[in-house]
Amino acid sequence: MTLHDSPLAAPSMSGSSDTTTVLLCGVGGQGTILAAQILAQVYLAQGFDVKVSEIHGMAQRGGSVTTVVRFGNEVHSMVADLGCAQVIVSFETTEALRNLPYLAEGGSLIVNDEAVKPLPVLTGKAQMPHTARADLLALGASLVPSARIARTVGNAKTANVVLLGALSTALAALPQSWEEAISLKVPQKTVDLNINAFYAGRDYMLSERRN
Repeated sequence: MTLHDSPLAAPSMSGSSDTTTVLLCGVGGQGTILAAQILAQVYLAQGFDVKVSEIHGMAQRGGSVTTVVRFGNEVHSMVADLGCAQVIVSFETTEALRNLPYLAEGGSLIVNDEAVKPLPVLTGKAQMPHTARADLLALGASLVPSARIARTVGNAKTANVVLLGALSTALAALPQSWEEAISLKVPQKTVDLNINAFYAGRDYMLSERRN
């Protein structure tokens, strides 16, 4: 499993039913759902058919949240089958491992370099995997220090948008499209902050690819 050498091609608006599937996963309180809404808006604004579904989980703090965004000329189902996600964006390391079966062959795995104890661990029903980070690196995942990057732009709460910046390097949409979507989906007083976070995540990923 490796990052694509170049961004995924934009879905065709005619003559093809190719669908791009992006799975976003994390735990409640990390902004996973907002990130999915921004991603969906990017492609809705370009006239593509977009479907969003929350596969399972609960949005309360500590509960697992898994959201799928599918877009293309014509999306027939909002459900993601195993092995069909061209990109998985995980907001923490344990959820990345748990959702690996959904990743397509040759897909991209972008992971926030942070371990957050999910609800089953907090209640004592499960244990955190001690080798999650090493396992992800061995699989070729791109680990992004989203919280640290977010703090450099002024607010750790923008870590979810930092991850969208990293994701943008794996998709064909222009940065301007992301700026417009962010402006529509976040509170107006935080627009500039979130756009800065987006570009910080994007720049980090592009820099990592060059190294």
